[in-house]
Amino acid sequence: MADSAGIQQGSPAIGAAGLVPAAPGAAGTEGSGAAGRSARIAVKKAQLRSSPRPKKLEKLGVYSSCKAEGACKCNGWKSQNPPPTPPRTDQQSNTLCELCNSAHRDHVTHLENVSEEEMNRLLGIVLDVEYLYTCVHKEEDADTKQVYFSLFKLLRKSILLMGKPMLEAQDSPPFEKPSIEQGVNNFVQYKFSHLPSKERQTIMELAKMFLNQINYWQLETPSQRRQRVPNDDAAGYKANYTRWLCYCNVPQFCDSLPRYETTQIFGRTLLRSVFTVMRKQLLEQARQEKDKLPPEKRTLILTHFPKFLSMLEEEVYSHSSPIWSQDFLAGASGGPLYYSTSPVSVDPSSGSVSPARKTASVLEPNPVGEKRKPSEPLTQEENKRPRVVGDIPMDLINEVMATIADPAAIPETSLLSAHSARDEAARLEERRGVIEFHVIGNSLNQKPNKRILMWLVGLQNVFSHQLPRMPKEYITRLVFDPKHKTLSLIKDGRVIGGICFRMFPSQGFTEIVFCAVTSNEQVKGYGTHLMNHLKEYHIKHEILNFLTYADEYAIGYFKKQGFSKDIKVPKAKYVGYIKDYEGATLMGCELNPSIPYTEFSVIIKKQKEIIKKLIERKQAQIRKVYPGLSCFKEGVRQIPIESIPGIRTSHCPSSHFTPAHSVKELKDPDQLYSSLKTILQHVKVSVSSLSHQNAWPFMEPVKKTEAPGYYQVIRFPMDLKTMSERLKSRYYTTRKLFMADMQRIFTNCREYNPPESEYYKCANLLEKFFYTKIKEAGLIEK
Repeated sequence: MADSAGIQQGSPAIGAAGLVPAAPGAAGTEGSGAAGRSARIAVKKAQLRSSPRPKKLEKLGVYSSCKAEGACKCNGWKSQNPPPTPPRTDQQSNTLCELCNSAHRDHVTHLENVSEEEMNRLLGIVLDVEYLYTCVHKEEDADTKQVYFSLFKLLRKSILLMGKPMLEAQDSPPFEKPSIEQGVNNFVQYKFSHLPSKERQTIMELAKMFLNQINYWQLETPSQRRQRVPNDDAAGYKANYTRWLCYCNVPQFCDSLPRYETTQIFGRTLLRSVFTVMRKQLLEQARQEKDKLPPEKRTLILTHFPKFLSMLEEEVYSHSSPIWSQDFLAGASGGPLYYSTSPVSVDPSSGSVSPARKTASVLEPNPVGEKRKPSEPLTQEENKRPRVVGDIPMDLINEVMATIADPAAIPETSLLSAHSARDEAARLEERRGVIEFHVIGNSLNQKPNKRILMWLVGLQNVFSHQLPRMPKEYITRLVFDPKHKTLSLIKDGRVIGGICFRMFPSQGFTEIVFCAVTSNEQVKGYGTHLMNHLKEYHIKHEILNFLTYADEYAIGYFKKQGFSKDIKVPKAKYVGYIKDYEGATLMGCELNPSIPYTEFSVIIKKQKEIIKKLIERKQAQIRKVYPGLSCFKEGVRQIPIESIPGIRTSHCPSSHFTPAHSVKELKDPDQLYSSLKTILQHVKVSVSSLSHQNAWPFMEPVKKTEAPGYYQVIRFPMDLKTMSERLKSRYYTTRKLFMADMQRIFTNCREYNPPESEYYKCANLLEKFFYTKIKEAGLIEK
């Protein structure tokens, strides 16, 4: 422990090699650091415990109180402060105690009938006491020295009383819930539960690697931290540092003390205090030692580990991350039972993006009228019901997904290809740790951070160079204005681009002031990736609108990022708040909180691959060759066309309508519009005739507050109001589209509600009425 003084945060516990996987940060040699100290002490304990019993009694007598009659209060050593050097056993008199002149046997009479097991336990405490005594005198840090001395006295007292060392503190482990270990497990479940088992296993391996690194991480002393982070919560860190020494660090080599894993008794507070420096130094060490890494670990550590840490860092410092909630539960089957409304999840079956699910009544019985449990099987009657035309069976989707579950199975797109995503190269560089993104800003309340100030100066230079028509003084004033923030793009420790912005939370929008990437780093996708990071940053802060004035050179860039001249923010919200620029065009962008923007192109790529596979399967069915007709050789001159093999075979496995429900299409758009409008009006009138309480699910979109968890059960919601808007916009170019949307209303209602509910029964009645009207209108052949 003495050589722990001076060890800086960011270095793993030296000697952890062999105890953790071959990962960055596990450097160290046998015999050095905590592992080396533990090994040396363990050898000494083994030697002492194998000694003859008289030798053991001789050793314990030095640390035992005198039991002689009279007023002798000798405790072996002085009862308060330790002497300059502890008494040596080999110099001890066999007849008299050096301190009280009593016979030595008076110090061990209480040990004569003690079992060997108990004596060996006490001898282990003795060696821990001697080692802590050395640590007290070699340690230079006052806080650490004080903890060592307190533990020294605790172990001395345990020998005197022949008890077990019990730390006396107001709090006992765990000190925060959920623990770091639980938080990281929640993170894996929250972010990666949609992945195939092979990829999920890789993520779990990264999580275990990270947790092991924390368990053997050497914390910096409170005094060192005060120098590095002067404005931090010094008292809180000191309390955690003391707990870490007592329960995690010292017990590594003093095994008479109860030992806990750091990740099991500490939570997000401690993790926040070490994460940034730990992440940086782990990645630096990985890059420096990449040639020493085994081939099977190289890709895992150099490619996947940086991205894993970046995503985890967002959750560690986010104030609204659900992984730190004690209500976050993981089901025995591996499925999440806790859901949040703000983060984003990816549908594992279809690759579609949807809001992550909110806490539903998945742990409670379902009252009548609420959604059916996913595990409840469909009845035979329900299985026979028509599904929506065009819906692809989930079995087929899962089958296709299994063929592309391995990322290696998805063809790599050349970064120079016209089909590659604009941000693909930048995303790969971020995963490898080549580039980093940081939201920074100036502060008048805190002591300036040198690195942040250097980055702000770099941003000012980039903006001034790339925006020559903008006055440098104006750029400097806004970049260093505490009300403005900048998303900075860092490469090799220097700024190469950024987006300066000002948030107006009360008005519901953010103004983008400057956006630039240095000229020699352009055409690499950095601009798109910057904007995607900015979008995700604002979604987390619940600001869903961007406004900016773009000059003629920037309009094209902003259009590619989803900006348009159609401003969704009411004018009264932004007039007087944003800066006007002559000759520039005001553009806006509305964010969708359901989209993970930085991974959006990856999801699209996966969706394209799924569709490609489905098309290939469909083409294989269509290309089926049927035998030729031989009847004409026998003199037959005419046959019914439906008797030709393959003519009446349906190649659409997802079509659930019988031939009796074949659809006749109208070519005249106006006639089609008129027919569909009439039918929709009849359906609306029918809905209005139902009980008002049960009619609302059909008339308008379902509200989340009225049907908790609805949008997590129903992937494709539909209602009559939406259909009216689609009809008005001439969306329904065919009757098939119209019928599919109407059928989806009924299907969704039955899927969400149990059969005994009023909603379920209303859906059945309305469906019968709809098909009656459609037949009357001649849209379906009777």
